Amino acid sequence: MFDPSPAPRVFGAAPGLDFPKALVDGLIERMKGRPPEDMARVDVIVNTRRMARRMRDLFDQGPALLLPRIRLLTDLAGFAPDIKIPPSMPPLRRRLELIRLISELLDRQPELAPRASLYGLADSLAALLDEMQGEGVSAETIAALDVTDQSGHWARAQSFINIAQTYVSFSRSEPDPEARQRMTVEGLQTHWAATPPTHPVILAGSTGSRGTTLMLMKAIAALPQGAVILPGFDFDMPAPVWSALSDAMTAEDHPQFRFHKLLAALDMGRGDVKNWTTETPYAPHRNALVSLALRPAPVTDAWLDEGPDLQDLMGATADITLVQTETPRDEALAIAMRLREAAETNQTAALITPDRLLTRQVAAALDRWNILPDDSAGAPLHLSAPGRFLRHVAGLFVRPLDAEALLTILKHPLCHSTDTRGQHQLNTQRLELRIRRDGLPYPTPETLIALAAKVAEKRDDAEAFMDWAAWVANTICGVRVGVDQPLVDWVTHIETLAENIAGGPQPHDHELWKKKAGQLARSVLDVLAANAEYGSEMSASDFADLLGALLAAEEVRDRDAPHPGIMIWGTLEARVQGADLVILSGLNEGTWPEAPKPDPWLNRAMRFDAGLLLPERRIGLSAHDFQQAIAAKEVWITRAVRSDDAETVPSRWLNRIQNLLGGLPEQNGPDALKSMMARGDIWLAKVKALETVVPSPKADRPSPRPPKAARPHRLSVTEIKRLIRDPYAVYAKHTLELRPLNPIVQSPDAPLRGILIHEVMEHFVEDIGKDPTLLTAAHLMQTAGRILSENVPWPAARTLWLARLGRVADWFVAQEHIRQLAGTPIAFEKEAHGVLELADIGFSLIGFADRIDARPDGSVVVYDYKTGKPPTAPQQAKFEKQLLLEAAMLEEGAFKHIGPRPVHDAVFIGLGSSPAEVRAPLTKEPAPKVIAELRDLITAYLSPDQGFTSKRMEMSDREVGDYDQLARFGEWDSTDAPAPEDLT
Repeated sequence: MFDPSPAPRVFGAAPGLDFPKALVDGLIERMKGRPPEDMARVDVIVNTRRMARRMRDLFDQGPALLLPRIRLLTDLAGFAPDIKIPPSMPPLRRRLELIRLISELLDRQPELAPRASLYGLADSLAALLDEMQGEGVSAETIAALDVTDQSGHWARAQSFINIAQTYVSFSRSEPDPEARQRMTVEGLQTHWAATPPTHPVILAGSTGSRGTTLMLMKAIAALPQGAVILPGFDFDMPAPVWSALSDAMTAEDHPQFRFHKLLAALDMGRGDVKNWTTETPYAPHRNALVSLALRPAPVTDAWLDEGPDLQDLMGATADITLVQTETPRDEALAIAMRLREAAETNQTAALITPDRLLTRQVAAALDRWNILPDDSAGAPLHLSAPGRFLRHVAGLFVRPLDAEALLTILKHPLCHSTDTRGQHQLNTQRLELRIRRDGLPYPTPETLIALAAKVAEKRDDAEAFMDWAAWVANTICGVRVGVDQPLVDWVTHIETLAENIAGGPQPHDHELWKKKAGQLARSVLDVLAANAEYGSEMSASDFADLLGALLAAEEVRDRDAPHPGIMIWGTLEARVQGADLVILSGLNEGTWPEAPKPDPWLNRAMRFDAGLLLPERRIGLSAHDFQQAIAAKEVWITRAVRSDDAETVPSRWLNRIQNLLGGLPEQNGPDALKSMMARGDIWLAKVKALETVVPSPKADRPSPRPPKAARPHRLSVTEIKRLIRDPYAVYAKHTLELRPLNPIVQSPDAPLRGILIHEVMEHFVEDIGKDPTLLTAAHLMQTAGRILSENVPWPAARTLWLARLGRVADWFVAQEHIRQLAGTPIAFEKEAHGVLELADIGFSLIGFADRIDARPDGSVVVYDYKTGKPPTAPQQAKFEKQLLLEAAMLEEGAFKHIGPRPVHDAVFIGLGSSPAEVRAPLTKEPAPKVIAELRDLITAYLSPDQGFTSKRMEMSDREVGDYDQLARFGEWDSTDAPAPEDLT
């Protein structure tokens, strides 16, 4: 294939060329006139499976011929089968061993680092080991670094580096993948030096950014029929600028630096690189512009000399659109709209960005038009259904189960994923409604069974439901929390528990391990089980974190058939693909390029001295990806001016291009930049139009007038206040029969506190009736402590409520002594139940008094406990009529257990921060007047002409009601006139 040459053989393909297509075309062109079997003898080494598939597809599109042997960079064993290299150690095993070693070191020297950093230290040390082995740097080299001028951090890092030294020495017999790859390349170098292959061997598509790969490229380039083909090689770079790339400390972030390093190692110059193909890039003038813009920082003065030589800047940028949006959401919408247009016009389009959040936003925006992009990265396994399910199950071991976590698992599509799942869903709904009604903050097997028994009452399938509840209680609620155990046991336990939850009460064929996501999750657990013996004892939280990290490291593509022409690529995939439209997104500093990650082990100078990669390496690789992608036929460049919390900084490459264009007015550079932005502004206007909300008419203040039969004919004394202040709430509750759903996770709120304080007072007063010596603050607090311990599972709230009650305990006991002298308690809330029938208008009033005391003269006193501020006498006369109505009911004989009694007094007992007793104005509001006013009020609301106006007489618009959203409060306020509506 190649003419004999004493010099190494290196070719390049210019930016803008479809590299796989150029590679295939060059192979076919060079094999013309040769026997067909010669092509089959060619070995082509590529660095990704995607590129290998693309090459095969391109060959399939051409005439019939024998194909070359396409190998992966990580599969070199076929070149020298006689080289014996031990199999590589699984990466998980190495990680677990490092965790154990670092854990033992921290046990001996806890001052080195906090225990919480164990996993982060292990991961970063594993990354350092990979790099050391990939670059051929020994632990001895690291230990021999001159650190006399470094800070004390080195002394701490040295302890961990010693672990690396021990580990590297051990790994020679069981190498990890990076070490094994380097041993393979070293073996090939030796083998080829003795018996070089006579057939063509080509390495294509690699930049040589890692030391091991660079070794292989040097070896192949020197073979008799070997060649290296560089992607995105800048043929426009002048020789003096090329020479400036020799200093890694200043040029590592340049896109061509790695090529310079390779050619320098081969003793070659830039001019020695030949073009692999005769095909020219789509926009050579654009390539020259970008090449000049990306010059190394020390030689950017070349802009002044070479800038005026740039030609046709308007033509070079004619197919570039610059979109700068206000927010990431607008950026995603603009991209989605352009991709939609591409789909409609049969254009192939690719979104290229390292920002996975942005790609998910774009995919979500495309979903409104039923366009499913072909995402090369797929979805992270930990966000798939099996991944989420396994993480939920692992969470059961970490923290006490609450109602939200229980229902999260029960509602997961993989829970009880058998042929009887429909009944499981129905049972879960029934259980949830009861949890919302009664509350179950922290379910235990006993409390769940007790709650389920209430659900099963009066149900035909009570036995089956209780069997299901017993399975939930025993399987999910009975998990032991917060234990430490060996990793082997953790893997067994989570696998068993996950399958028991997925299979339901009876062993069935479940869906957990099915489909691609389930199969991949199964393989993750299998790998973890196979290497668990190398792990140490760990806590439940550590195991959950480990499992989550392993799941997050995998990606799965398990979707419907995507659109064939709309793609989402990462920067690595973009190197081997081509499209009519390329959208480069997220062009902000910190996103593209990504900010270098902090290195806890070695600073930049120490890395350079040791021969390790500099932090700018990734920036240089990203710059190379950018230089290749921007050379496509049609290009979009997008960025958001602001992120969620701050203003962003444009990517350094975009900034350079803008500055260069802005400084070339004689070549129409500023006009070219304005045109790029103007094309973007067109799409920004489209985004604005898409996002424009068409205002809908505001709702009127509702005042429904249902027929008389549908109006409430039975209310409680506490609902009379609501009827006066917010009639619409009474209509919604009784006419529409709507009830607010309580939250799943019950919180220690004011209503619960009020209920429990009432219970405390009832028990305390009952105890006094049995033993008057118990009328003490100590017994009151003892009673409160017992009741709150039984009903308040939140320690902080329980302590706070007890403290509040303690502040009023002495006052309450003193006042209770006076109350006990004045009368005797004869009824509490359960017994103090009365019904007042107003038969003439067909209405019933229901009342529950907190406490009724009988006086020696036969009269009674009505008490009501308030944990807040009691209403004043004027408020009671107009709105807060609870005590006045209860007093009137007593005098009317509505309380059957007590009979008609004169009411001596009615008192609110305030137990808030300022305790007080507030008496009802019985003299000004006697029972006959109260009953007459009640009759008039109810008669009015039973009239067809009376509407139930929303928020008719609230104290303020800040009052929050259960039915405000139904009334669409906020679209109107209390100054708006009600809009009566007759209902039938």
